[in-house]
Amino acid sequence: MEGLLVSNNLVINSHVGEYQVYFNDCALEELNQNIFDNAHFIIDEKVANLYKDKIPNILSSSSVLLIEALETNKSLDKFPQYVKHLVDKKLRRDQVLIAIGGGIIQDITCFLSATMLRGVKWYFYPTTLLSQADSCIGSKSSINSGNAKNILGTFTPPDKVYISTSFLDTLDHTEVLSGLGEMIKVHIIDSPESFDNIAKSYKAILKDKAIMIEFIRRSLEIKKQYIEIDEFDKGIRNIFNYGHSFGHAIESATNFGIPHGIAVTIGMDMANFVAMKMGISSKDNYSHMHATLYENYNGYTSYPIPIDLFISAISKDKKNIGFNEVTLILTNKDAKVFKDSYKNNKWFSDVCEYYLTNERVS
Repeated sequence: MEGLLVSNNLVINSHVGEYQVYFNDCALEELNQNIFDNAHFIIDEKVANLYKDKIPNILSSSSVLLIEALETNKSLDKFPQYVKHLVDKKLRRDQVLIAIGGGIIQDITCFLSATMLRGVKWYFYPTTLLSQADSCIGSKSSINSGNAKNILGTFTPPDKVYISTSFLDTLDHTEVLSGLGEMIKVHIIDSPESFDNIAKSYKAILKDKAIMIEFIRRSLEIKKQYIEIDEFDKGIRNIFNYGHSFGHAIESATNFGIPHGIAVTIGMDMANFVAMKMGISSKDNYSHMHATLYENYNGYTSYPIPIDLFISAISKDKKNIGFNEVTLILTNKDAKVFKDSYKNNKWFSDVCEYYLTNERVS
């Protein structure tokens, strides 16, 4: 079997010990050839259909839970049926959950791993660019409840992560751009020089898988530095929510019609615009990053984002600390990312509305 193989795996330190990220384009096929008895598979239904010829042994194994990767399926009210499946399949504490899918399957499996039987191991085979380059490390799960997005969750790292860029061949272009949005985010957080590096390589990343995997690895290396210092997201790791306060509100206001990584890309551009209007950052910084961010969300410039729903959603963001304030991750005049709280007033609403209805489309 031929495949892209990166020999230098990553070792991540967590509160429960080390776990490894393996780069191997044959990982899925190798898993299919070496099924072990105590595995319970939780698989994105679409991935199972796309790869059914490559994973017949996995799909015919004794415990397979197929889930459609929709936001609604990582809501708390869906979990009783997932728990019932694993109970019926006689899950035990010395067994392992194996997640094959993107961020939604990751969140579901991670939450089940943390809560069932007071903890069982889990492995992750991320199948989207977004999950490969960002969410696969860091321990977080995020579960929706009612209208509150990502309001429940745990910090439960996987025992192993296997990254195969062969999955990217079956992603549509929007899914790739969604993942690339999170990669841009990480590089902006790292330094202006890192942003310039990914910005100048933007088109090459989309064309050359070898360049893509190097930027996936670099994104994880950057994130590793932060999660090992602040795994529980109490301090410096908060800046990884850059673009997310605005992005989550965009997702909510559009009923998830704009994909997560695209919404985050718009959210970063919006954060830079708000920072410029506040005088915290400069017009040069905004314009410098706008070109690349705009290229990444260009297909969604005219997608309607109702301002009333947007403001309602951002007012409920879980990072907020007061009833009349919003907690935002912004850039300063040195293009460095930081967190602070600001008044959620008419001025803020007006700036958001101007960006969404005018700046976003230009």
